[in-house]
Amino acid sequence: MAALVNTVLGKINVDSLGKTLCHEHFVYGCPGFEGDCTLGGYNRDKALASGLEIAEKLKKCGVKTVIDATTNDNGRNPLLYKEISEKSGLQIICCTGYYFEGGGSPPYFRRWLGKGGEEAIYEMFMAEITDGIAGTGIIPGVIKVASSKNIITDYEKAFFKAAVKVQKETDIPIITHTQNGTMGPEQAELLLSEGANPAHIIIGHMCACTDIAELVKTLKYGVTLGFDQFGLDGVGAPTDEVRKASLIGLIGLGYGNRLVLSHDTVIYWMGRDSQPKPSVKTWYMTHLFDNVVPSLKNTGLTDQQINVLFDDNVKHIFAG
Repeated sequence: MAALVNTVLGKINVDSLGKTLCHEHFVYGCPGFEGDCTLGGYNRDKALASGLEIAEKLKKCGVKTVIDATTNDNGRNPLLYKEISEKSGLQIICCTGYYFEGGGSPPYFRRWLGKGGEEAIYEMFMAEITDGIAGTGIIPGVIKVASSKNIITDYEKAFFKAAVKVQKETDIPIITHTQNGTMGPEQAELLLSEGANPAHIIIGHMCACTDIAELVKTLKYGVTLGFDQFGLDGVGAPTDEVRKASLIGLIGLGYGNRLVLSHDTVIYWMGRDSQPKPSVKTWYMTHLFDNVVPSLKNTGLTDQQINVLFDDNVKHIFAG
């Protein structure tokens, strides 16, 4: 029997995923946005309209599925995703998870470190994956965990370990956030040392790492790498030209079956406009198809090689 994948509208066969963006955000808020509700209130109608507009554009590009990687502490909104999916026909997979310590909301779970915090996180993940998110009946399709720049803190390790414990019981994929592309090998080593299945792991944002040796070192663990920040140029990140060079190099080294693509963009920011660099004109959710894919073809990559990045490799993450 083929593997099943949890979307916000229920289970689908893994073969139904089709062309997939592996890391995007329909809505996103930096923790604390809730307290700025007087000046930075959340407008659900605008968020829905923006999401539906983008969904239609993605469908015209042949996209069938989007993994929304917004964590529990960054404004995850499963009911909004459900309505976007129902009205547009775009398949959406949401996550259960928490952001890295410096960018998330650590006090709630940090107070339990050394006092059963890992077990509390495990219980949260399992409850959402088993029964659904907060009474909605919507079940996450992935777990997301994250680490800081150049370190995985004790707080963050508790989430990694809890995620692996859940994966061993459910086979749910784990996707990660690396801060500026650092700690990729360390994330992979930690996950595998706890017993995770590398076939079910995406180490995210590794296109921010410009050291090909570091990328290969991470791939040696058997995981998949997320080249998932295309378009995010000029904000202390590599340019798309550098991302493409690394991508082409890894494909040339034989790793084309363990790379996935996306943008990590945000459609609707919650709170007052908190987008870090609104001037980044290429950071939008069809940039890959408008600009990057044609450029990759000009370098000699075939349609089949490119389709593997969007389709086959994502299926393998869920099928194992």
